[in-house]
Amino acid sequence: MSDPRAPQDDDYSATVLGSHWFSGPPAAAEVPPDRVEGSVLRFGPGVTAALPAPFPVAAAAPPARRRRRGAGLRRYTLAAVVLLAVVAYLGWQRLGPALAVEEVAVTTDPKGPACDAAADVVAVVRTNGRPGTLTYRWLRSDGTRSERLTERVPRGQQEARLHLLWTFRGTGTYPARAELELVSPGQRTAAVEFTYRCTP
Repeated sequence: MSDPRAPQDDDYSATVLGSHWFSGPPAAAEVPPDRVEGSVLRFGPGVTAALPAPFPVAAAAPPARRRRRGAGLRRYTLAAVVLLAVVAYLGWQRLGPALAVEEVAVTTDPKGPACDAAADVVAVVRTNGRPGTLTYRWLRSDGTRSERLTERVPRGQQEARLHLLWTFRGTGTYPARAELELVSPGQRTAAVEFTYRCTP
């Protein structure tokens, strides 16, 4: 049964629809954003959807701290002073004053050795505490002379003790004299006298 209201035109087709059926309602005018906060655009009242900004937004870098010129200069100056002090101390230790002898004394037991025993003659050499080597020899009153001897003195040691063991045998009395001859550093001599007594 045909609808009497339908157009009677032979070109009419039910498949021809108005364009508003598939294109939707006419586009509404774009609403400009009411405010811009960073990279979030908010449109219209109550709309809170966040959209990426159409351009890169870079956060402002915090202002660089200005370094005071004086602080860095003072720090480097202090380091340089400390370094120079260390170098000067090491140089003084290595190249400073050489070993020097301040005093020499020779002693032994004043009673002399017992029969057929040795007298321990001791030379005490006082120095300035610098490292170095003492060169010396012993001279005895019986005409005996030792070869050159050496004694190494370490840094900080201000006294060196040099020993001579002089052995006596037989009975009788013998006045003895032992002398230290310091060859270097400097030239010094010191001596001690004692008596060997041995009675039967």
